[in-house]
Amino acid sequence: MRTRSLCISVVFCLAASALTLAVGRVAAAGASPAGDRPGALSHFDVARKDCLGTARNTTSKIWYTVADGVLSDVYAPTIDTTNVETMQYIVTDDSTFTDLQSRDTTYTVSTDASGMMCTVTSTAKSGKYQLTSTYLTDVARDTVVVRTAYTALVPAAAKYHLYVRLDATVAGNGGGGGTKENGGADSAVVDQSTGSPVPVAFDTVTTTNAVNRDYAVPSFLALRASTGFAAVSSGFVGQASDGLVQLDATHVLAPLTDAASNGNVEQTAALAGHGSATPTNVTLALGFGTTQDAAVATAGATLDGNWGQLTSAYKAGWRDYDHSLRAPATALPGLTAGQSAAAAEQYYAAANVVKASEDKTFPGAIVASLTSP
Repeated sequence: MRTRSLCISVVFCLAASALTLAVGRVAAAGASPAGDRPGALSHFDVARKDCLGTARNTTSKIWYTVADGVLSDVYAPTIDTTNVETMQYIVTDDSTFTDLQSRDTTYTVSTDASGMMCTVTSTAKSGKYQLTSTYLTDVARDTVVVRTAYTALVPAAAKYHLYVRLDATVAGNGGGGGTKENGGADSAVVDQSTGSPVPVAFDTVTTTNAVNRDYAVPSFLALRASTGFAAVSSGFVGQASDGLVQLDATHVLAPLTDAASNGNVEQTAALAGHGSATPTNVTLALGFGTTQDAAVATAGATLDGNWGQLTSAYKAGWRDYDHSLRAPATALPGLTAGQSAAAAEQYYAAANVVKASEDKTFPGAIVASLTSP
């Protein structure tokens, strides 16, 4: 069953219930670059969005969307530049099955009162586990955050292992296919500067085919986890180096490849194990920057923050904006009190979506829709 609504902001956090990760099920250190470039021809994600969101200020220049129940287009630093095709979970028992979130779960969607903070509940088609993810953006920096609770619905699911797969289209380019078939390639590396492997995807080419678009910047995306990652692999979509291809075939992330250059890249990260039966939250932060160091630092600064303060500040921004609008009628002819209240809710959600569609570098520039072109 699917329900649809709109929301604004991107925070990707994960809460794992009785979740452990066997590090021995991923490849050992000493990975080499992927050599099977350029990967499958890239494409934009679906235009029908479940949610969209951004912080209600001009400080945080990043927007998120959700489609098919997973993170979809992420725009930064301007609202016309997408950087992500999808980011989603992979769940496996290491031996008999591998589930991809968009393929092997069903989902429902709900939002907060503003419609800008989105919660997606994904249930395995097998009925064995559930993922509940809340999306928003950091009001102080260019980060998307997703907070997810992993719930085992059968005893065996407490031992399933969780991965995150980031399929980037950095700076609006995804690469892959032949040289005449795509708008430009991306590259991916594993940053080791923090003591834990951090997947980073990037595109430093700023020239495009668009007329009068001279404001593009080098773009880097860094994905960090509050628990750290046990292993990260960079590969090319649809090739042997693709983490999803490996996990689908053998239920093991191996062999690891630490870099993928000039193609349609993806990165698969194994969440570090908790080793405890106590339910816990794990936060993922997807940070944007114009250099690798900046992107890694941005994601890290968001992780250093408090989730409660993060959500409070995000909600407060939209609440203050809504209070500045002309209030809708409390009663409308021909409608019951409940219907009038629902109409008022829709009024604020619609107004917020329009405001969220305005660029933060060029005020007054509004996109027709936060979807792929």
